[in-house]
Amino acid sequence: MYTKIISLFALLSLFTSETLATNGAAAGPQGDPLASLILPIGLVVLFYFFLIRPQSKRHKEHKSMVAALQKGEEVVTTGGILGKITQVSETFITLEISKDIEIHVQKNSVQSVMPKGTIKEQNNA
Repeated sequence: MYTKIISLFALLSLFTSETLATNGAAAGPQGDPLASLILPIGLVVLFYFFLIRPQSKRHKEHKSMVAALQKGEEVVTTGGILGKITQVSETFITLEISKDIEIHVQKNSVQSVMPKGTIKEQNNA
């Protein structure tokens, strides 16, 4: 047990300011500067392939889906409202959510296009 305590004190003495000052001045710069850049460059590459690229791909898919919206399609908004498109303008669409009940929502709030007949299935369930 005493040997562990003594080795711990010896380890701590390596990190005192006097030891670091004498070792830093004597040692000088060490290692290849290119090798020290490998980790940051690797992290940037990982972030690109696991975060940035998939997010931009989803954004492009959503943008093309919103641009292709047409009258008669059944959609779900980000708020969870299921409805049938009755009118399409540049930035807004009109959804029929029930018989004779229509709401206006922004095109960007459409989360997904549902298969035809989804509303009938929900009404029968």
